[in-house]
Amino acid sequence: MIASPQEMADQRYEPWDGNRPVVANLRGVSKSFGTVPALRKVDLAVHAGELVAVLGPNGAGKTTAVKLFLGLVQPTAGSVSVFGGNPIDSEVRVRTAVMLQVARVPETLKVREHIDLFSSYYPQPLPLAETLAIAGLEEIKGRIFGELSGGQKQRVLFALALCGDPDLLFLDEPTVGLDVEARRLLWEQIRKLVARGKTVLLTTHYLEEADALADRVVVVNRGEIIAQGTPAEIKAKTSGRRIRCASTLAMDTLGSLPGCSKSAAIELGTRFAFQRRSRFCASCFSAIPTSAASRSAALDWKRHSSPSHKTTMAILSRERQGGE
Repeated sequence: MIASPQEMADQRYEPWDGNRPVVANLRGVSKSFGTVPALRKVDLAVHAGELVAVLGPNGAGKTTAVKLFLGLVQPTAGSVSVFGGNPIDSEVRVRTAVMLQVARVPETLKVREHIDLFSSYYPQPLPLAETLAIAGLEEIKGRIFGELSGGQKQRVLFALALCGDPDLLFLDEPTVGLDVEARRLLWEQIRKLVARGKTVLLTTHYLEEADALADRVVVVNRGEIIAQGTPAEIKAKTSGRRIRCASTLAMDTLGSLPGCSKSAAIELGTRFAFQRRSRFCASCFSAIPTSAASRSAALDWKRHSSPSHKTTMAILSRERQGGE
């Protein structure tokens, strides 16, 4: 039976205390491509045995951070170290592996041939049977890569990242293109890697994925780290529910509703629109005085929702700016 995201979050193998050696580090790193900044003065340390999720929208700088850790690009400013050395050193590379968001391998080789080839690059790779089992590829090991579905190709790329039994694994948007079941199966395998003492850094723009997997979440937006902490700590910063409504009630009445205030309302003639994040909930609707002509008339439009990804970025960005 496949565990739900909440079950995965509740059953992390051990509490994360942060008191472990640093295996990968960005110190004051900035990276620009021409005149376009991708990262701005980023400090990010990854500890041994930790699963870090770097969360952010497309273009936030997540993939650039991974490429810096791999030595595929060089920082414009600052320094990068992996296992205390240069990411391009051979002794570092045999201890790291990556599943990039966009990757190409020969279409004409069979699945097991790809794994055999990649395993040969490492001094002590996993046995073929174990790699196939972890990635769920036993039944398609003899298939030609070019004939596979998109989800099957993703699983092969995951197998190629882990076949060398690396100590540090980078997964760049690993579940893009996977259906719900395949995504959760991959999540389970990632957590098992961490249970074996491996260190994993994954990038994602799925809030659910970061919550289900990570010991620590690092939120990146426009090339800057705007928040980091445990999934619970990140959710606490953005918790609450949002409502936008138009009302013909008086400002004093609106301001008296639970979770609302006069400062949360913007007067629009004789109507009002709540546009701020607040803990406005269903009880507010029932709290509207029954003396009003009708509640449906008092609130012409209402919507309750959890914070969207865009809203989460905006909330965390505002909180960071407020703390500076």
